[in-house]
Amino acid sequence: MTALEIHTMTDGDYPEIIQLWKSSPGIGLSDADSQPNIAKFLIQNPELSFIARVDGVLAGAVLCGTDGRRGYLYHLAVSTAYRRLGIGKKLVQKVLNALRERNIEKCHIFVIADNEEGEKFWKRIGWQKRDDIFVMSFNLMG
Repeated sequence: MTALEIHTMTDGDYPEIIQLWKSSPGIGLSDADSQPNIAKFLIQNPELSFIARVDGVLAGAVLCGTDGRRGYLYHLAVSTAYRRLGIGKKLVQKVLNALRERNIEKCHIFVIADNEEGEKFWKRIGWQKRDDIFVMSFNLMG
């Protein structure tokens, strides 16, 4: 790996990022991940989502937001060609530092239940799986 650069995600990055997410097993996408919705998310959560480029090529991306109390990490993905080089860990560190600057004390990640590779990654970098809570959802538009 030569020149790794990490930048704040912008709406202009969307076409590349959505292709990365679509090609990454374990990433669950929905209508919430449309370009207009991601653009709105980035406006509401400025400078919390990042992309990684190696020699100008998109290598990874992470989407993060906050409700003012907790941080929430979504859609961390690293292109297959760039895995096992520490890019995912660097993106997570960048997010956590940005959350610390906003005095956010805890961050959560949503991992698809059968995403074994993702679970191993998160445990390897120090995250803990919680058994005391689970996610429930309510569809407001349907």
